[in-house]
Amino acid sequence: MRNALTNHRANLSTIAAWAMFSRGLEPEFSPGVKQQLNQLKGPSREQGPDIRDLTSLPWCSIDNDDSRDLDQLTAIEALPRGEVRVFVAVADVDAMVKKGSEIDEHARINTTSVYTSARVFPMLPERLSTNLTSLNPDEDRLALVNEMEFSDDGILVSSNVYRALVQNKAQLAYDAVSAWIEGEGELPAAARRIAGMNTQLRMQDELAQKLRVLRHAQGSLEFETFQPRALFEGNRITDIKQQPKNRARQLIEELMIATNGCTARFLAEHGRASLRRVVRSPERWQRIVDVAKDYGVTLPDSPDGKALEAFLAHQHKLDPLRFPDLSLVIVKLMGAGEYAVERPQGPPVGHFGLAVQDYMHSTAPNRRFPDLITLRLLKAALSGVQAPYSNDELDELALHCTSQEDAAKKVERQLRKSEAALLLHSRIGQRFDALVTGVGNKGTWVRIFEPPAEGRLKGDLPTLKVGQSLRVQLVSTSVERGFIDFVLAH
Repeated sequence: MRNALTNHRANLSTIAAWAMFSRGLEPEFSPGVKQQLNQLKGPSREQGPDIRDLTSLPWCSIDNDDSRDLDQLTAIEALPRGEVRVFVAVADVDAMVKKGSEIDEHARINTTSVYTSARVFPMLPERLSTNLTSLNPDEDRLALVNEMEFSDDGILVSSNVYRALVQNKAQLAYDAVSAWIEGEGELPAAARRIAGMNTQLRMQDELAQKLRVLRHAQGSLEFETFQPRALFEGNRITDIKQQPKNRARQLIEELMIATNGCTARFLAEHGRASLRRVVRSPERWQRIVDVAKDYGVTLPDSPDGKALEAFLAHQHKLDPLRFPDLSLVIVKLMGAGEYAVERPQGPPVGHFGLAVQDYMHSTAPNRRFPDLITLRLLKAALSGVQAPYSNDELDELALHCTSQEDAAKKVERQLRKSEAALLLHSRIGQRFDALVTGVGNKGTWVRIFEPPAEGRLKGDLPTLKVGQSLRVQLVSTSVERGFIDFVLAH
């Protein structure tokens, strides 16, 4: 344990690598990947009449403070009668990573980057994902651009997809942009350097909020899941903070949902099969009805997104403290998202949680393999050539990507538990305010607030209900296993 106390980052990195390996993910790149990487001289300089020069647009990226794999840029311009034209550029990773190459094979195995606080396991080597294929500031990069026009009330009027050369003018971060939008901070320095960037951000935010209202009116569900993030000073973990949703995150979320929908429809209109991201209509709807009944709310007998959204919105307003736990219960009952192939003229597969009929992942090809697949399908459709994947291949990839993404989430969840155990190790014996988050055959679970962490409640327990407040005492932690154990405080 002494090493864990002196170098938290190294200890957590070791745990993360083992968690990756044990779940069928590859934590390290093969010699073949490194050899291919050494042969790459620089970013793609591909040219052609189908590649537009959009480097003069006021593009910006908004991502996490520490993100270096920049997948998408946004820009907006005003049109007559209050309409707006939005541009979303997605990094053309396929220009550097060809199907079937060593680098592509590693990406296909893992299917996603895995993010833990101590170490990121990128889907693509960092020289690509944070440099040659990343939409870095002041660098010309190839991209696929989705151009969308919206009416003054946020209704999509038209959209188009094409290849382009783009240049990021300002690399921005969620929290700083959100603070500025809400009047709690200055315009970030990178935005101040670009004339008109303040207007860009205001217009993008305004449109995003309109899109959000429209989605919720259709029954899109608003969840708030428990996603704490560890903070380090050097190699020592010093705190854990919950990541709040904010206006800048909503801005990017809404523009990406709109882009993903347009991308899905573009492939369908071109008679192409596509890899959709779906959350099917909940099979355990009756259980969701029972949960709502516990809160004094009656939901319809058959799945109804609008009714469920109204219930969730009401509970969020009524009891924000317990809302993350209600969110988790509903998310589990709805079932996990999955990838599915939609064939031309085949039955549509929708996304119940987002209240949209056409949805796929297309905006993060540096960090998600399904997005890279979609990028290749789009480029083939634009060129009028045969799709790079057969329908049978897509069916296999849908199952594989669903399985590997689930494994990656389990690694990230396991590491969040280990981080909390490490931070709390020196606080054994202390008492905390807590909420009951789970009661079942496998045990009783509680969540404490400072730091935000979950653990098991042990010992002889009275009858407890989810959402109940209580006082607990920390009795043990296991960093390797991610265990945190409490007892009722007396």
